[in-house]
This record gives sequence, C-alpha cells and structure tokens, in this order.
Amino acid sequence: MKAIVDAAFAAEVDFLKALVRVPSDNPPGDCAAIAEVAADRLEALGFIVERHPVPEPFVRQNGMRSVTNLIVRHVFGAGKGPVIALNAHGDVVPPGSGWTMQPYGAEERGGAVYGRGAAVSKSDFATYAFALKALIASGLPLDGTVELHFTFDEEAGGFVGPAFLIEQGLSKPDYAISAGFSYAITTAHNGVLHMEIVVRGRQAHAAMPETGVDALEHAVPILKALYDERHRLGGIVSAEKGIGSPKLTVGLISGGINTNVVPDRVALRLDRRLIPEEVGTEVEEKLVALVAAAAPRVDGLEVECRRIMLAEPLRELPGADRLVAAISGHAREVLGVDVEPTGVPLYTDARHYSAAGIPTVLYGAGPRSILEANAHAADEHVRLSDLKAATEVIALTLRDLLKA
Repeated sequence: MKAIVDAAFAAEVDFLKALVRVPSDNPPGDCAAIAEVAADRLEALGFIVERHPVPEPFVRQNGMRSVTNLIVRHVFGAGKGPVIALNAHGDVVPPGSGWTMQPYGAEERGGAVYGRGAAVSKSDFATYAFALKALIASGLPLDGTVELHFTFDEEAGGFVGPAFLIEQGLSKPDYAISAGFSYAITTAHNGVLHMEIVVRGRQAHAAMPETGVDALEHAVPILKALYDERHRLGGIVSAEKGIGSPKLTVGLISGGINTNVVPDRVALRLDRRLIPEEVGTEVEEKLVALVAAAAPRVDGLEVECRRIMLAEPLRELPGADRLVAAISGHAREVLGVDVEPTGVPLYTDARHYSAAGIPTVLYGAGPRSILEANAHAADEHVRLSDLKAATEVIALTLRDLLKA
C-alpha cells in the first residue's frame, strides 16, 4: 500500500492545494463553490460523485447561504461487507489576522502546506479520497462499500451536512471515520450548548434613571451566577482521557441605546461545553433554572433564555473498538509510535454518526494537537509527512475492515 500512496502523493498534494485556494468561510457559509471544485477534482480522479444540494430554507435556518453535500460510493466485491463512511468538512472559520502568508495561498514551506482549512479539514478530503484510490488500485479481494461524505457546515453545527445525509436516508453506514489527527484516535469529545439570555427592562433618560428599568444593572447578578457556575464546573473532571472539565463562557454581550439612555435590553450569549457524562437537555434545564433564580424580582423586568444550538457529546459505541484496533495497529506501523484512543475537548460532526447508532471515531491527517497545527488560528498548516502517513493508515484500515 505504501508504494501506491507514494506514487500518487504529488497528485494528492495538488488536490489539497486546489481546495485550500477556494475560500469557504463559515460564516457567511456560502459553500456551493468549494463543493463544485471538490466534485470536479474527485471526478478527475475517476470517482462518480453524487451532489446533494440542501434546500435553501433549511440552509438559511441554520445560518448559512448555500450547501451542496458530496457522496462518493465505491463497492468492492459483492458489496455484502460493511459500509464505511469517511467524513470530512470543507467549510472553514474566517482567516482572521496575524498571517505571515496568504490564508488562501496554499503555500508549501518547510514540508507543510499552509492555508485556512489545510488542517481542518480539507486535508482529510485528500486523505480519504487518496486512501480509497489506493485501495482500488491495490486490486485486493475485498467485500463491502466505502463512502466519502464531504460536507460543508461543520462550523455551523453539521445539521445540513452529516445530519442531513443520515436523516434523509442518503447513507446508512455501519461504521464512520471522521476528520482527525494522525497521532491519536478520538473516541469521545465534548458537546456544546449555545444559549442567548435576553434581559429586557425599560429605557429612560440618564438624568432620571430611577424612572426606567435598567436591563444592564439587572443582568449583573445573572452574570455573577454564570461565573460562579463556571468556577463550580472546574471541580468536575470527565472520566474520559483528554476531555477535562465542563466549561462555561459568556462570549458576547450586546445592548443599550446610547450613552445617555438607561439600557432597555441586554443580550448575553454563552457557550457551555458538555463532557460525555452529561446530557445536553438536562444541562440546559439547569442553566435556565440558574438564570431564573439569579434574576432580580423587579416590576417591568423580563428575562428570556433561548437555545441557539445543542450538540450532544460523542460517546464511544459498541463496535468502535474494531475501528480503534485497526487504526492503532497500522498507525504504529506507519508512524513508529503508539497511537492510542483518547477524547478531545471540542465538538465535531462525528457526533451525528454516533447519534444515529453508528460506531464512530476520528482519525486523519494532522499533528499531535490542534495547537500544533494552528487550527482556527493564523498560519494553519498540515505537514506533508502526516498527510502521507494518514492516507496510508486509512487505506490499510479499510483493507482490514473489508477483507473478503
């Protein structure tokens, strides 16, 4: 398998660079263009590509402008073996500042490709496509199906990407491998609750604040209760390796009318990270109760809590151990180090497969940590040695899972 991956590696790097050069920032989430480039490139490799555009109202409802999901299906043998989905996302966070090179330049320097999305997770479009290509080229007697699921809404929650493919019955895999890093197999990750708390009062002239109901003043005890909760959560630690504690962050505050007006409305947006032991709906109920208890009892004051998004954690399902065993053995062989299962304190599209009862892990191209790759930061990059290694590991893993 190594010789096959090596022979096609220049083409794989070119494939990755072509995707990095197409901006696919989310927000705003206008991702039709990157999907078309990816589809054209996959077709040039000889794959049959299914394009599944998501209806605009559903896209808009999820805070995006355009999404076309891509599926490639390749059947080996009689197709009676397992169906294995490989999922990566092509939407990216906006570049931000601090770059020392063009965010969409796909510049190769020092054995790495730089650019927004190079690590998260356009690299795994390349990993998975060229692993499948290598497996086909091997001519080995295999039985089953490999599906490439290339989606474009992970940064918005994955609801019109993997969740859409599963809910619409477009795919029913037996196993799933989602975009990850080369030196760890992720079997669990955090979930997240995004919530908005709106405090409504009554505006008044700043010369007579007592005639109004100051929304900002009455938001203060709510903020204190939230920060007290943050510190309490620090004393809870997940039993899952690599996860740590639940987190709570008030990431955005907005409100007020003008400097000389008592504010009539203040909105707080918070991010509550869930550990795998927690259930999102239960956490939400407790947060709403905490806010209600902290809000002052004042005539004319209203407090509303609104869910923006809830993503349950990824929890290891029976059958995922088969994926872990196959990946870890080949990763050790290819990389020369032990690659072990762990959890990560973030959330990904993998949870949608797990929620549908599909054993799922994360594994793909990348270094030992998100920080090392500058993922979601300036000068994001993927090392070409990691890209090649991950491609070989995935190809060998698929070979084992599909042995006739």
